[in-house]
Amino acid sequence: MKTRSAIIILAATAISHPAIAHDGHAHSGAFPWTLDPWILAPLVLSAILYGCGSLRLLARAAASRHAFSHRMASFWAGWFVLAGALVSPLHWLGEHLFTVHMIEHELVMAVSAPLIVLARSPAMLLWSLPRVVRRRIGQALASKAVSRIWTFLSNGTIATLAHGAAIWAWHAPVLFDAAIESFLLHRLQHLCFFMTAILFWWSVIWKTNRGLAAWHLFLTMLHMSILGALIALSPKVLYGLQTQTSGDWGLSPLEDQQMAGLVMWVPAGIVYAAAALALVALWIRDSAKGGAGGTRIVAS
Repeated sequence: MKTRSAIIILAATAISHPAIAHDGHAHSGAFPWTLDPWILAPLVLSAILYGCGSLRLLARAAASRHAFSHRMASFWAGWFVLAGALVSPLHWLGEHLFTVHMIEHELVMAVSAPLIVLARSPAMLLWSLPRVVRRRIGQALASKAVSRIWTFLSNGTIATLAHGAAIWAWHAPVLFDAAIESFLLHRLQHLCFFMTAILFWWSVIWKTNRGLAAWHLFLTMLHMSILGALIALSPKVLYGLQTQTSGDWGLSPLEDQQMAGLVMWVPAGIVYAAAALALVALWIRDSAKGGAGGTRIVAS
């Protein structure tokens, strides 16, 4: 495997290599940013709302500034990771190298999503709204119908199955390659990954007993590792369209596919395993207190 040479070539091409467009034509400049309004608008809006909500709650959080600052740091770290994965040149490069595309997906699901969930962002977003709107949304969220739907979706088993189904379905070679050709499918793919990851991490961090949550993390690590191994150890190229430009970056299509599978198999698996071990440690420490319960958003 030409891993070292590939890394050197990737660095060198940042200056000298002519870029390949999404449709296969050359760009005038290398490594362009992805200025897709369907991606930029939600990112900018969430940043504005969170910033406004933070300023409003800052004065009310005088007694717990330390915890408040940690939540803010968690949200912004997750937000910047998400923006970097979807808007920076990493996104464009991921359309041309399967390995980078896999790194992008793992940043969205295994790094950005848990950081944003740890911040308990919904409360901040609600407080950014006018008082009347905030009250009405709070009342709607507290209704029996919404509560039942949320209780069902955030159930540990349901969230784990939904997240796993999204990962396996979108990594089916036919669907994965189709997302490379279609902007609409590509957006839908990232949306599915991010939303099911948010649901999954919210469930394991805030809703499920920590011992059971660790089990769901272990299962997720296990099936992701299996999928990564299947991709890495395949003797033939499964993702023909995704790997068709690998040669421009010093890798054969099969080598690019192998490295992508390894990214899912090892680094991503380590993230989920580490989170599971952390929850087990917390579960043992707080065994007398029981599992972590859900959070309630109170709009006033």
